[in-house]
Amino acid sequence: MTDMASAPSASDIEQATDLLDQNFDLLSGVALRISVEVGSASLKLCDLLGLAKGSVVELDREADALLDVFANGTLIARGEVVTIEGRYGIRVTEIVDRRAGADRRSTDRRTQDRRAA
Repeated sequence: MTDMASAPSASDIEQATDLLDQNFDLLSGVALRISVEVGSASLKLCDLLGLAKGSVVELDREADALLDVFANGTLIARGEVVTIEGRYGIRVTEIVDRRAGADRRSTDRRTQDRRAA
């Protein structure tokens, strides 16, 4: 059985909704930098120093795999590369479900890369 005395009133819900709308309006103008990651690789320092013009570094992603789209280091989407009037773009094909524990670019990932080397 629930206690109806503690349930929010319709006016309380309306005020909370208005406040959320105002906060969203305030934040919606904030610019975020997004980046797209093609892949990564772990190299020993000696291999890195040995790179020269024409060197090829194999990345950890299949050529036909979707690319990761990050906003401020947080994975938000995946997509495929397109060209728009001679410039690269990304066609978003999948939005990442935040509740599923979206990846975040972090020192943990770099630590894993170092261990793999």
